[in-house]
Amino acid sequence: MYSQTTRSIKVTVKPFYLEDQSSPADNHFVWAYHVRIENRGRETVQLRRRHWKITDNRGQMQEVRGPGVVGEQPVLAPGERFEYTSGVPLSTASGFMTGRYQMVSETGERFEIDVPTFSLDCPDRSRVLN
Repeated sequence: MYSQTTRSIKVTVKPFYLEDQSSPADNHFVWAYHVRIENRGRETVQLRRRHWKITDNRGQMQEVRGPGVVGEQPVLAPGERFEYTSGVPLSTASGFMTGRYQMVSETGERFEIDVPTFSLDCPDRSRVLN
């Protein structure tokens, strides 16, 4: 698992390879990743937007931006958490992802929190350092 805390909001990510949805012979590799966002601060916050950078082992990067996560813009009071699972395909057997969430506090202040960089590795392939 990978974790990072920004402004008392802890983001933990656990990626896992989806062998049943992947087809290595066709250069199609799929991972899911489970994200837990915990508000360890003293103010209520809302996740408004996401920004992902997804890089394969050839160095090709794609960016994904959009509102919320999995169709939601969760509000987290102090002590609350939100969890979701999503997925990502690559044309290579490894890569990595990193990102940020745009948050807004109950006073209307906008700020960004970091999602830890995490590795996407096919368990049947030799590991490639990214």
